[in-house]
Amino acid sequence: MTRTQVAIVGAGPAGLTLAHLLRRQGVEAVVLERRTRAHVESRLRAGVLEQPTVDLLRELGLAARLDAEAMTHRGVRLRFAGATHRLDLSGLTGGRAITIYGQHELVKDLIAARLADGDPILFEVDEVELSGLDADPVVRYLRHGRRRELRCSIVAGADGFRGVTRGYLPGTVFEQLQPFAWLGILARTAPSSDELVYAAHEDGFALHSMRGPALTRQYVQVPPDVDVAAWPAERIWQTLRRRLGHGDGLDLPVGPILDVTVAAMRAVVTEPMRHGRLFLLGDAAHIVPATGAKGLNLAVADAAALSYAIGAWAGGAPAELDRYSSRCLDRVWRTQRFSVWLSQLTHRLPGEDAVDRRLRETALSELVSCPHTGAAFAERYVGQPLPTPWWWNG
Repeated sequence: MTRTQVAIVGAGPAGLTLAHLLRRQGVEAVVLERRTRAHVESRLRAGVLEQPTVDLLRELGLAARLDAEAMTHRGVRLRFAGATHRLDLSGLTGGRAITIYGQHELVKDLIAARLADGDPILFEVDEVELSGLDADPVVRYLRHGRRRELRCSIVAGADGFRGVTRGYLPGTVFEQLQPFAWLGILARTAPSSDELVYAAHEDGFALHSMRGPALTRQYVQVPPDVDVAAWPAERIWQTLRRRLGHGDGLDLPVGPILDVTVAAMRAVVTEPMRHGRLFLLGDAAHIVPATGAKGLNLAVADAAALSYAIGAWAGGAPAELDRYSSRCLDRVWRTQRFSVWLSQLTHRLPGEDAVDRRLRETALSELVSCPHTGAAFAERYVGQPLPTPWWWNG
């Protein structure tokens, strides 16, 4: 049996960022993770970092490799009605931008830095059970064949949508499933654009993204019940070329496809995000549609808010813990609204007709031609300030 101040269940971006922020305040934490280190560091997820996320990593001294290897995008391209338009993100937001850096690369950095500091991450933890959440939490788990206990004052549930911690919250779960899914394609090809390309085609949505100078991550709108076997490489490349406008300013080379996955598009919010001494963050508390790549950044915002509340609690101001859920949920619902809106703006919806398509094209045209509409979009896309002051500056 051991003891710590905070037990963090989950070694993804949310849990690891929280651990680093707590260390900055002198708060002890133990991170528990069900998977192996190799598995966690190889999980491919979205790789778009908002400006506040990058600023935070730099402030914590965790951005050395990111600054050396990541790609900064100061604009984004929207394709519709047979033409591609560029939205100047930096020009509309006073110089802010987005950064392309694989989530698995960020996780590698966060794990390496924590272990270098001598702080514990327990991998291969199974059969996690929680008790005493009202006053004196205990985390029981199985590791390397032995039953163990970890006593703590606070439990942070950062173990994802399918993790165990969210099952301990008795609150309300709001969920909405979108009528389409994404076929995700990882290919060994050079990017055809120096910025992301969102395509609203009459056949459906497509996205051209990248993970490096020789690796692309692309997405195609498909039905929720899609059969991956019905999408051989030839069909994938034909669909991407048609929807992204190959030959019209975008040279989309064919290359070996390394991985094909299907991602459901859903909006999920658990409310409140707290039960007793258990606090949820990241995907354990909410899922946003992938359009706009907000999930990782929302997880980091949760970690910032929770670390602020725990730091205040450790300093004798426990009322901040009571404000955590409401502070986060305001941002969560705003992000859900943005991601659902952007999804519906760029995807073909079931039952839509020619009028619906013309209305969508008009909305997209206004987005790229009206400075006020474009600025409002750009502000949301590059990221809103974190939900707490920059207290770690001193």
